[in-house]
Amino acid sequence: MQRRLPFLVCNRNHVISTPFARQLSLSSFPPNSPALTSLCSNGQLREALVEMTVQGVDMKFEGYYTLLNECVTRRALREGQRVHAHMIKTCYLPPVHLRTRLIVFYNNCDCLDDARRVLDEMPLRNVVSWTAMISAYSKRGYASEATDLFLQMLRSDEEPNEFTFATVLTSCTGSWGFDLGRQIHSLIIKTKYESHIFVGSSLLDMYAKAGRMLEARRVFDSLPERDVVSCTAIISGYAQQGLDEEALELFRQLQREGMTANYVTYASVLTALSGLAALDHGRQVHNHVLRREVPSYVVLQNSLIDMYSKCGKLSYSRRVFDTMPERTVISWNAMLVGYSKHGMGEEVVKLFKLMREENKIRPDSVTFLAVLSGCSHGGMEDRGMEFFYGMARGENGIEPELEHYGCVVDLLGRSGRVEEAFEFIKKMPSEPTAAIWGSLLGACRVHSNVKIGEFVGFRLLEIEPENAGNYVILSNLFASAGRWEDVRTVRELMTEKAVIKEPGRSWIELDQVLHTFHASDRSHPRREEVSAKVREISAKLKEVGYSPDMGCVLYDVDEEQKEKILLGHSEKMALAFGLIATPEGVPVRVIKNLRICVDCHNFGKLVSKIYGREVSLRDKNRFHHMVGGICSCGDYW
Repeated sequence: MQRRLPFLVCNRNHVISTPFARQLSLSSFPPNSPALTSLCSNGQLREALVEMTVQGVDMKFEGYYTLLNECVTRRALREGQRVHAHMIKTCYLPPVHLRTRLIVFYNNCDCLDDARRVLDEMPLRNVVSWTAMISAYSKRGYASEATDLFLQMLRSDEEPNEFTFATVLTSCTGSWGFDLGRQIHSLIIKTKYESHIFVGSSLLDMYAKAGRMLEARRVFDSLPERDVVSCTAIISGYAQQGLDEEALELFRQLQREGMTANYVTYASVLTALSGLAALDHGRQVHNHVLRREVPSYVVLQNSLIDMYSKCGKLSYSRRVFDTMPERTVISWNAMLVGYSKHGMGEEVVKLFKLMREENKIRPDSVTFLAVLSGCSHGGMEDRGMEFFYGMARGENGIEPELEHYGCVVDLLGRSGRVEEAFEFIKKMPSEPTAAIWGSLLGACRVHSNVKIGEFVGFRLLEIEPENAGNYVILSNLFASAGRWEDVRTVRELMTEKAVIKEPGRSWIELDQVLHTFHASDRSHPRREEVSAKVREISAKLKEVGYSPDMGCVLYDVDEEQKEKILLGHSEKMALAFGLIATPEGVPVRVIKNLRICVDCHNFGKLVSKIYGREVSLRDKNRFHHMVGGICSCGDYW
């Protein structure tokens, strides 16, 4: 016969035992009736809670654990709170495992304060308890709370396991977090967890996000086994740092080794291919995605839109966009930016109008940047100003930021309203950036406004004296006005400050092979043939009036040497190689890492006219579609 334990009767409906009595009851009462487990298995949570009330002080670990698991699965906050309250009211003292389950439950319901209270009140904690709370902080972006709790765990003499390390490393961001992450790496080596796949993946992700790709690659290469997570982390790291060729090469290598990619892997590879504008590779990856029937997650489709746009295939981008079952603001922005970079202002405005009419996704600041930039590149300055003033009046719920003001300066400057752009800058609510002054300087060069250009140019030399492009534009501006003494002054300043221009690099993709050329390149296997072709093209273009723009050469050398330097520009070499290696009539697509110079721009336009080839040249700022001697940029970039 069952022995009844002492209890206190509070009223007719509630029975509360003493803590001593509830501890004794753990071994005195028989297991829960199967009714509670059966109810939870059948999804009858409400009935299971009634059964809990009926059992009262007879509830055991198994019953509470079953109920909490069901509440965790359903994220049933009120029901889980009832289970917790029942433990308190019946003076049940949960063991560590059940208290840890309470932490998981509250975290799953986004009640982190309640979860932390459970942890803080635990008389005993284990590594799972600590890790559950650290994980919750990390997942929600509370990096300082996660790292502080990890340090508290170490002070308590509880040793982390592989899951603790993998979790806390995701919170080691920023300069302070990275320093802590390196210290944690040392502890990982000391405790011999460095070869664990979860820990290794988190380590290389931490290094990659900090831009430390050498360390990330070292961790990756030392892993005894790799999974899709670690492979994706290193590829994504390369892509995010602009090391596109390294990302693509590693992806190829891992595919040869039999790696199975997921949608995140493909999205990362497409980011790299966007940077390289490697259209053939991009199509191949897209076909692979379709053949493998990879789920059409939004992030993957957004990457496809971006890749095709940056490869100059806007019709493909729009096809992907139009077939998306759901779109995010990033989807709309990717398509809008694509049209903008190609100078298709009308399409930008039409697509933005469609976005507003659908009224499913709210535009953000990037959306308006794309719209303003599209109006600028499309020669729609009045329409662009309407959008900006609408933002300034608060009509769209987005306040103009510095980048939006920069777009207005570009828009006014592009349309020849240089003085108005200058006055606009003076009235800006915050200090203009170098990019904004640079936009105005470019407008002064195109529209030959030496007075404002001189002020802006020297202002820029003060702000960023290491930027060689500013010296080039200011020197060209003075040269166009015949102020040769000022040209010499600017060039002497450049020499005095030891300004080194970033090396120009252009590439062209043929049959899934990237052919890269540097200024005056002598490394390409067909260099002699390419150099001869450049000279041949130059001679042919001179017959129809081409004259090399010597102002694009900053070096103080004679005219003959200047022309030789211009002929060695990387985009001319890539263009010449394209004419050699592709059949007649086929468009030639060249990508440049820097802003294209005036001379190469004129060269490309004349090639499109004389050779009857469509020339597509993507530089640092935008696309230049050259057909019949006319460029889509309107000779303003």
